[in-house]
Amino acid sequence: MHSNTFKAFLTILFSLFFATSFADSKDPSEDEKPFNASELIFHHIGDSHSFHIAGDFSIPLPIILWTDNGLVTFSSNEFHHDVDGKTVVEKNGMKFVNLHDKIYQLNEGASVVSLDAEDHATNAVKPLDFSITKNVFSMFLSMALLLLIFLFAARSYKKSNNNMPSGIGRFMEPIVVFIRDEVAIPNIGEKHYKRYMPFLLTLFFFIWINNVIGLIPFFPFSSNLSGNIGFTLTLAVITFVITLFSSKKYYWKHMLWMPGLPVPMKLFLAPIEIIGMFVKPIALMIRLFANITAGHVIVLSLISLIFIFETVWVAPVSVLFTLFISVIEVLVVAIQAYIFTMLSALYFGQALEEGHEH
Repeated sequence: MHSNTFKAFLTILFSLFFATSFADSKDPSEDEKPFNASELIFHHIGDSHSFHIAGDFSIPLPIILWTDNGLVTFSSNEFHHDVDGKTVVEKNGMKFVNLHDKIYQLNEGASVVSLDAEDHATNAVKPLDFSITKNVFSMFLSMALLLLIFLFAARSYKKSNNNMPSGIGRFMEPIVVFIRDEVAIPNIGEKHYKRYMPFLLTLFFFIWINNVIGLIPFFPFSSNLSGNIGFTLTLAVITFVITLFSSKKYYWKHMLWMPGLPVPMKLFLAPIEIIGMFVKPIALMIRLFANITAGHVIVLSLISLIFIFETVWVAPVSVLFTLFISVIEVLVVAIQAYIFTMLSALYFGQALEEGHEH
């Protein structure tokens, strides 16, 4: 594990070295747009229809659209890396443009996309987009890794004679035991925890693996899936639905009509408790999204200092701070997976709480 971390740091160092060398080798007389740090950052933390490698070279991904005239598929490289809607791709008599990594279908008779003051297309519509974007590809990759990890871990138990796993099973066992003994049992209770262990383990490893994928800066990784609000929203909704279906009579009684309190106080607290029921998954969603996105933004901001100041002399400071934040990020990605799993288990435990006398 230390070796992999060291390799990742070396990758960052070499990337920064070549980046700074390229920055200082430019001809200052060239007429170029000023460096836009926010544009760079939001481009890298956002989703896209290809994996950018270097310069104009990128690995395309399939674009799958459902239009009024049926299914349309083609490769993203037909847009020639254009994200400003200038390149028009014609398929099945329909024209498509890529505007800030959003695919639009031009209205009949239109040859170029028109934009309003807020850069929204005025002569195009959005078809249903089922494309395999960078985040979707990474999600499928993490699912495959998750299946392989658990299958190999299960095989190592099956082959052992004394129930002592080897290889990846030995690595996985203390983590699984930790989730069981420190997350599931204390928050859910020994009576019910076994029903939720598959979900909690899947949740923890799924988030952790996707967070780690976001730290690796080269193909087929480099996505920011946990920094996508739709991804964290889906996980939070699943936790919310499981909590609702797990809830018992005492859970609702305690929320809607708290026992042992005066009626005016019950009327005052009931709306607060109902709002709190929806605030919990929202907090789950925002916490994971904000922490992972913040880490990427900080790292990219530190690297951008080299281009903002346009000198190689700022590179040592930028590199040192980038490495420092990267070390913290290695811990944060695991901590955020743990926190999401632990809070999910806590909500399940609250819903399963048995009634007791006051």
